[in-house]
Amino acid sequence: MPDRRAFLATTAMLAATRLRAAKPPNIVFILTDDQGYGDLSCHGNPILRTPNIDRIHRDAVRLTEFHVSPTCAPTRCTLMTGRHEFRSGVTHTILERERMALSAATLPEMLRRAGYTTGIFGKWHLGDEDAYLPERRGFDEVYIHGGGGIGQSYPGSCGDAPGNTYFSPTLWHNGRFEKTDGYCTDLFFGAAERWVGQVRGKQPFFAYITPNVPHGPLQVRDEDLAVYRGKVPDNTAKFFGMIHNLDQNVGRLLDALTRWDLDRDTLVVFMTDNGGTAGLQVGNDGMRTGKGTAFRGGTRVPSFWRWTGTLTPGDRPQLAGAIDVLPTLAELVGAQPAQPVDGRSLLPLLRDPAAAWPDRLLYTHVGRWERGQAAGSKYRQCRVRAPRWELVSNSRTTEPAWQLYDIFADPGERTDLATRQPAVVAELAAAYDRWWESILPGLVNEEVTGPAENPYRTRYEQQFGKA
Repeated sequence: MPDRRAFLATTAMLAATRLRAAKPPNIVFILTDDQGYGDLSCHGNPILRTPNIDRIHRDAVRLTEFHVSPTCAPTRCTLMTGRHEFRSGVTHTILERERMALSAATLPEMLRRAGYTTGIFGKWHLGDEDAYLPERRGFDEVYIHGGGGIGQSYPGSCGDAPGNTYFSPTLWHNGRFEKTDGYCTDLFFGAAERWVGQVRGKQPFFAYITPNVPHGPLQVRDEDLAVYRGKVPDNTAKFFGMIHNLDQNVGRLLDALTRWDLDRDTLVVFMTDNGGTAGLQVGNDGMRTGKGTAFRGGTRVPSFWRWTGTLTPGDRPQLAGAIDVLPTLAELVGAQPAQPVDGRSLLPLLRDPAAAWPDRLLYTHVGRWERGQAAGSKYRQCRVRAPRWELVSNSRTTEPAWQLYDIFADPGERTDLATRQPAVVAELAAAYDRWWESILPGLVNEEVTGPAENPYRTRYEQQFGKA
């Protein structure tokens, strides 16, 4: 018998080759906002029901140890680049530090070179000034809100159109504002479905559907709130109601793909952008904490990859993350990333649960330091994650305060082993130091001063007059 590792490597290579040799699939990528790992009935939530997202889960390869960034704009930057967000200047969600560096090569640009048409529907949050808009970064079809959330505006460039709420917001559609009538999630999924209906069969498409729900403010339709009112606290009921509406929209989109006979020609990916928020007390899979932290609960999210007839459903417990999305899609469509990436292709793992998957380290930093404080924030809310070990620092000084957890034995991070495993701490801490030095040249937004008025307001008033 040949060496098992060589056999597995050969098997993985052949599996990936079979995927690449197939007709490049359409890609529907759904990324929700502030929905945690436990905010799904398929993940054991005792109250919330998500039957349509559960359909994707049932028919998908499920990456059960998949990690993103602790907050939203950083995760979106990583998905767009295949690199840690700090390498593209994204260290925050506001104050110019949500802007993805103009030097960054993006996923939709790569897919366009491979013959795809590309569309975004929902939240962008990687820069609102003209040069940073998604139509300048590789998207053909753009139907989005501004800033980090509908109705949210901050000093500088990050902000939405004035007066917006989740009901009938004014949205940015291919270079012009469009008045709408309806609930935001219905609008985004409806626009995505119409666009797919127009482009299907003409060329492969990439539909990046990024609803702003269930991110706060918790503005929900009465009929969706009624499903959970009285079963959980009021804010959680609103949060769950927003997910109920989201799940119905996912179901309508899946039904449309089936109606158009696109199931076998379309890769559907579902994931979320950070750890949980308003639903944490109801279901969090036993994890510690949620969004905005460097612990496991802050970054572990659902990641479902459904390609009917090509990918066999099942769990994959190997360590993976958002940095892997771009290199995966690059290999899938036969494209070459325009810049070096931090991730690796998931194709072998998606095709074969026994595929070789070498050990690796993933690096997390919450960022969000005060302006000019990057150097002194090196050890503030950061983490090094190996398959077994998690090294976390919550230091408030310039010195680390390392905690060490054995994720295999203690997935809820209850027992700090730092004093009992000093060699592991030293090895991972040294790796973190090297990583930190490598990202410093990418912090291009730290001293940027934004415009006096957010660009969405400026454009809005140019089109409609003073608000």
